[in-house]
Amino acid sequence: MSMNYRECAALLSEKDKILLVSHKNPDGDTVGSAAALCSALRRLGKTAYLYPNGQIIKKLRPYAEKFFAPADFTPAYYVAVDVATEKLFAQGFEGKIDLCIDHHPTNSRYAPQALIRDEKSSCGEIILELIKAMGKGVSKEEATLLYIALTTDTGCFQYANVSARSLAAASELVRLGADNREVSLVFFRKLSPARMKLEGMIYSSMSFHRDGKVTVAAVTRAMLSEAGATEDDCDDLAGLAGRAEGSVVSVTIKETEEGDSKVSVRSSPEVSSSDICAVFGGGGHAMAAGCTIACPPEKAKEMLLAVIDEVWK
Repeated sequence: MSMNYRECAALLSEKDKILLVSHKNPDGDTVGSAAALCSALRRLGKTAYLYPNGQIIKKLRPYAEKFFAPADFTPAYYVAVDVATEKLFAQGFEGKIDLCIDHHPTNSRYAPQALIRDEKSSCGEIILELIKAMGKGVSKEEATLLYIALTTDTGCFQYANVSARSLAAASELVRLGADNREVSLVFFRKLSPARMKLEGMIYSSMSFHRDGKVTVAAVTRAMLSEAGATEDDCDDLAGLAGRAEGSVVSVTIKETEEGDSKVSVRSSPEVSSSDICAVFGGGGHAMAAGCTIACPPEKAKEMLLAVIDEVWK
């Protein structure tokens, strides 16, 4: 059942012992949105926690850890935040989710209750409206968490998903007390030495196809080792390949510890990233999507280039 903000707020007001669940390889949107909602639920007197996702990167952990569920917490109600399909959960949540809150047009409607607004740039925009519908206002901490969600999912307002609505939401969050300076420094201006070295390696090994209209970047385990980088240094690598002048489709292939390929595709409006990733069981938005391919990066690259040629004729 699809709901509006008022209906969703009323539903949550009736629930307690709530666990908020993020997706695998959590980004700023899923973490910031879930943490903000958790905070708002607690202000309503609810017992609410975040699933303590061990994949949350170092720069996000300080914003999330205070909301982590203790080991002895037994949830009575499960809410997924920014999770398009059940395949994107950590193990153990398939079939358990009671409410899904999401902005992906490819959402598989896996939960019996849903608040889905695929016109929004980020889940953070949705959670902002939901918290306001709860009737207790938005705290400064929640405003900062939602500003993290909004800015990270729009590439600090560089991506095509930015609209007048998302800019207005950002303005509202700053007015509500979001620490935009801190967010800018932590998430967009400062890089670790290992990350800077890794970016140099990625740029130097990038390949160009179809007269430069398709750019492919690979991030192998060997590159991470040579750069001295960890997973904490790998957030938002998907934007690098698209910086090449003339690029219409950019592909970033990151080798997992298991030797598979985690793929991010970004594109201009004339090519659907979602259609490309759907061939491999993935999805997302028209101009930003992802998938996982069970093979090493070099083979995945061959397969992806073939699919791009098929999708973009």
